[in-house]
Amino acid sequence: MAVKSFNPTTPSNRYRTVADFSVLTPKSKQPKKPKRLTQALKSKGGRNNTGRITMNHQGGGHKKMYRVIDFKRDKRDIAAKVASIEYDPNRTTYIALLHYMDGEKRYILAPHNLNVGDPVLASEEADIKPGNNLSLASIPPGTLLHNLEAEPGRGGKFARTAGTYAQLMAKEGEYCLVKMPSGEVRKLHRLCKASIGQLGNLEHENITIGKAGRQRWLGIRPTTRGVAMNPIDHPMGGGEGKASGGHPQSRWGTPAKGYRTRNNKRTQAFIVKRRK
Repeated sequence: MAVKSFNPTTPSNRYRTVADFSVLTPKSKQPKKPKRLTQALKSKGGRNNTGRITMNHQGGGHKKMYRVIDFKRDKRDIAAKVASIEYDPNRTTYIALLHYMDGEKRYILAPHNLNVGDPVLASEEADIKPGNNLSLASIPPGTLLHNLEAEPGRGGKFARTAGTYAQLMAKEGEYCLVKMPSGEVRKLHRLCKASIGQLGNLEHENITIGKAGRQRWLGIRPTTRGVAMNPIDHPMGGGEGKASGGHPQSRWGTPAKGYRTRNNKRTQAFIVKRRK
């Protein structure tokens, strides 16, 4: 896996880099997939169910189908084989198509070093190999994990982006201590399931967009800086000449740096060590 650069034939090509996609299965060699593994995905444009914009700078972008990913890994004790490694336009990591022994096909997140033809198993007796899924009680401390459940049986919630991983630190009775990608140490129930290995596409963080049009393909619209607005439109707007803007904050006055927004007392006790 590497990053591909271009000759500077245009200003945008001077800095643009893309993934070389060498680990992906060519489309000509990908097996036929059932229609239920893809769904139509309508663009929301950053709007909620009442039509109000709740996420700014969203809209447009290339059309894409949603790939149905098996985050729960609830098909237990049935062996599967990796049929292909594919690109998913809805996420930064790659996905793997599994062919189960009983004929069913499912997508999972593809960890690093998972190749076509490798066996994959979701079971308490599975080996500690990339792609296998076990409960935390069956995983030895120090193992790198991804797609961790927050609650048993609810499906993976943590460590799902390209190159990320969590690490099982220790076990204490009914709970296990897991170090999250952010550095936070959190208690998770021993029956929570997790997949083995670090997620693939490690070079994603090194990719340079290179031009504005590529952001538009991704559905990201232009962003106006707060300091470029008038005082009536933004707390950081106005001033004579080019002003720095004062305290960094959102349009509604929420501090933008170092401000704690977490307010969930129900799960507060499960955080052993904060990320800061």
